[in-house]
Amino acid sequence: MNHGHGMEGMAPTSQSTNGTSGMHHHNMMMMHMTFFWGNIAEILFSGWPGRRGAGMYALALIFIFVLAFLVEWLSHSRLIKLLGDGSSNVLAGVVQTLLHAIRVGLAYLVMLAVMSFNGGVFLMAVAGHALGFLLFGSRVFKKSTEMLLDDNTSDPPPMAC
Repeated sequence: MNHGHGMEGMAPTSQSTNGTSGMHHHNMMMMHMTFFWGNIAEILFSGWPGRRGAGMYALALIFIFVLAFLVEWLSHSRLIKLLGDGSSNVLAGVVQTLLHAIRVGLAYLVMLAVMSFNGGVFLMAVAGHALGFLLFGSRVFKKSTEMLLDDNTSDPPPMAC
């Protein structure tokens, strides 16, 4: 009976151009391509939180939540009004550009964390965005006169999909 499944005539794998065999992957890191659950994960940095336990994993989840929350705060903030009406357009434009750059940088960090494919990280990123939007972007905590007088709700333009 042939249990080789048609592989008995195959030659061994040849060397690739960099001198390694196609069958040996001793030092390669395995990356998840589907969501997984568990506290052993690498989020944003090599080895973090890694196998350091549930406490470090919880800290990583809190960090991702705060990053997502800050993205929403910056998306709906009115920080340029703090400069006052006498500020120049150049100064306001520079501050607006810096706020936008910080917001985009934080949003990319959240995106990279979600790309770890850890289910807990995904849920915390969505929860951070949701709570941030509820507090800063939704109508829940806005006065009706404030919404009628000014339809511009943020300094940097809102992120759009």
